[in-house]
Amino acid sequence: MLSKMATNLNTIFLSIVMLHLVLSAQTEMHPKHLESPAPQPHPPQSQPQTPHHNSSQYGTTEGSLQPQECGPRCGDRCSNTKYKKPCLFFCNKCCAKCLCVPPGTYGNKQVCPCYNNWKTQLGGPKCP
Repeated sequence: MLSKMATNLNTIFLSIVMLHLVLSAQTEMHPKHLESPAPQPHPPQSQPQTPHHNSSQYGTTEGSLQPQECGPRCGDRCSNTKYKKPCLFFCNKCCAKCLCVPPGTYGNKQVCPCYNNWKTQLGGPKCP
Protein backbone atom coordinates (compact mmCIF):
# COMPACT_ATOMS: atom_id res chain seq x y z
CA MET A 1 0.00 0.00 0.00
CA LEU A 2 2.86 2.40 0.79
CA SER A 3 4.38 1.66 -2.57
CA LYS A 4 1.13 2.58 -4.32
CA MET A 5 0.88 5.82 -2.33
CA ALA A 6 4.48 6.69 -3.18
CA THR A 7 3.77 6.04 -6.85
CA ASN A 8 0.66 8.25 -6.70
CA LEU A 9 2.57 11.05 -4.97
CA ASN A 10 5.37 10.78 -7.49
CA THR A 11 2.86 10.98 -10.35
CA ILE A 12 1.19 14.03 -8.82
CA PHE A 13 4.53 15.78 -8.29
CA LEU A 14 5.69 15.09 -11.83
CA SER A 15 2.36 16.42 -13.13
CA ILE A 16 2.90 19.63 -11.18
CA VAL A 17 6.44 20.01 -12.57
CA MET A 18 5.16 19.45 -16.11
CA LEU A 19 2.36 22.00 -15.58
CA HIS A 20 4.96 24.50 -14.36
CA LEU A 21 7.04 23.91 -17.49
CA VAL A 22 4.01 24.38 -19.76
CA LEU A 23 2.98 27.59 -18.01
CA SER A 24 6.53 28.88 -18.20
CA ALA A 25 6.64 28.15 -21.92
CA GLN A 26 3.38 30.08 -22.35
CA THR A 27 4.90 33.00 -20.48
CA GLU A 28 7.74 33.04 -23.00
CA MET A 29 5.21 33.25 -25.85
CA HIS A 30 3.47 36.20 -24.16
CA PRO A 31 6.25 38.45 -22.86
CA LYS A 32 3.76 41.12 -21.79
CA HIS A 33 3.10 39.01 -18.68
CA LEU A 34 6.64 39.38 -17.37
CA GLU A 35 6.83 41.67 -14.39
CA SER A 36 10.43 42.81 -14.50
CA PRO A 37 12.12 44.55 -17.42
CA ALA A 38 15.14 43.11 -19.17
CA PRO A 39 18.43 44.26 -17.65
CA GLN A 40 20.14 47.13 -19.40
CA PRO A 41 23.73 46.79 -20.59
CA HIS A 42 26.28 48.29 -18.27
CA PRO A 43 28.56 51.07 -19.53
CA PRO A 44 32.08 49.97 -20.39
CA GLN A 45 34.48 49.96 -17.50
CA SER A 46 37.89 51.54 -17.61
CA GLN A 47 39.38 48.46 -15.94
CA PRO A 48 40.25 45.30 -17.86
CA GLN A 49 37.30 43.00 -18.59
CA THR A 50 38.87 40.17 -16.61
CA PRO A 51 36.36 39.03 -13.96
CA HIS A 52 37.42 39.47 -10.35
CA HIS A 53 36.64 36.00 -9.04
CA ASN A 54 38.10 36.83 -5.63
CA SER A 55 35.39 39.42 -4.89
CA SER A 56 32.70 38.05 -2.58
CA GLN A 57 29.99 39.82 -4.62
CA TYR A 58 31.16 38.55 -8.00
CA GLY A 59 28.36 36.70 -9.77
CA THR A 60 25.82 37.37 -7.05
CA THR A 61 24.95 40.97 -7.91
CA GLU A 62 22.81 41.78 -10.92
CA GLY A 63 24.80 42.06 -14.14
CA SER A 64 28.06 40.84 -12.63
CA LEU A 65 28.35 37.58 -14.63
CA GLN A 66 29.27 36.99 -18.23
CA PRO A 67 26.69 34.82 -20.11
CA GLN A 68 29.16 31.94 -20.48
CA GLU A 69 29.50 31.79 -16.68
CA CYS A 70 25.82 30.92 -16.10
CA GLY A 71 26.26 27.17 -16.64
CA PRO A 72 28.81 26.59 -13.87
CA ARG A 73 27.00 28.94 -11.45
CA CYS A 74 23.67 27.17 -12.07
CA GLY A 75 25.39 23.80 -11.69
CA ASP A 76 26.40 24.87 -8.20
CA ARG A 77 22.97 26.37 -7.44
CA CYS A 78 21.14 23.17 -8.49
CA SER A 79 23.63 20.69 -7.02
CA ASN A 80 21.46 19.63 -4.04
CA THR A 81 18.09 19.15 -5.78
CA LYS A 82 16.52 15.89 -6.93
CA TYR A 83 15.09 17.74 -9.94
CA LYS A 84 18.29 18.88 -11.65
CA LYS A 85 16.94 19.27 -15.20
CA PRO A 86 14.11 21.71 -14.38
CA CYS A 87 16.33 23.53 -11.88
CA LEU A 88 19.14 23.95 -14.41
CA PHE A 89 16.70 24.96 -17.17
CA PHE A 90 15.13 27.77 -15.14
CA CYS A 91 18.36 28.83 -13.44
CA ASN A 92 20.11 29.22 -16.80
CA LYS A 93 17.12 31.11 -18.20
CA CYS A 94 17.14 33.48 -15.22
CA CYS A 95 20.92 33.90 -15.32
CA ALA A 96 20.82 34.74 -19.03
CA LYS A 97 18.34 37.52 -18.25
CA CYS A 98 19.75 38.79 -14.95
CA LEU A 99 23.46 37.90 -15.30
CA CYS A 100 23.63 36.78 -11.68
CA VAL A 101 22.92 33.66 -9.61
CA PRO A 102 22.37 33.89 -5.86
CA PRO A 103 25.02 32.17 -3.73
CA GLY A 104 24.33 28.76 -2.24
CA THR A 105 21.91 26.04 -3.25
CA TYR A 106 18.79 27.70 -1.79
CA GLY A 107 17.56 31.15 -0.79
CA ASN A 108 19.75 34.28 -0.82
CA LYS A 109 17.71 35.69 -3.73
CA GLN A 110 17.67 39.18 -2.21
CA VAL A 111 21.20 39.81 -3.55
CA CYS A 112 19.89 39.63 -7.13
CA PRO A 113 16.55 41.49 -7.37
CA CYS A 114 16.00 40.58 -11.04
CA TYR A 115 16.39 36.87 -10.21
CA ASN A 116 14.19 37.26 -7.13
CA ASN A 117 11.38 39.29 -8.73
CA TRP A 118 10.85 37.37 -11.99
CA LYS A 119 7.53 35.57 -11.46
CA THR A 120 5.37 33.05 -13.34
CA GLN A 121 1.89 33.98 -14.57
CA LEU A 122 0.52 32.50 -11.36
CA GLY A 123 2.79 34.70 -9.25
CA GLY A 124 5.19 31.99 -8.16
CA PRO A 125 8.97 32.33 -8.38
CA LYS A 126 10.40 31.74 -11.85
CA CYS A 127 14.00 31.33 -10.71
CA PRO A 128 15.23 28.53 -8.40
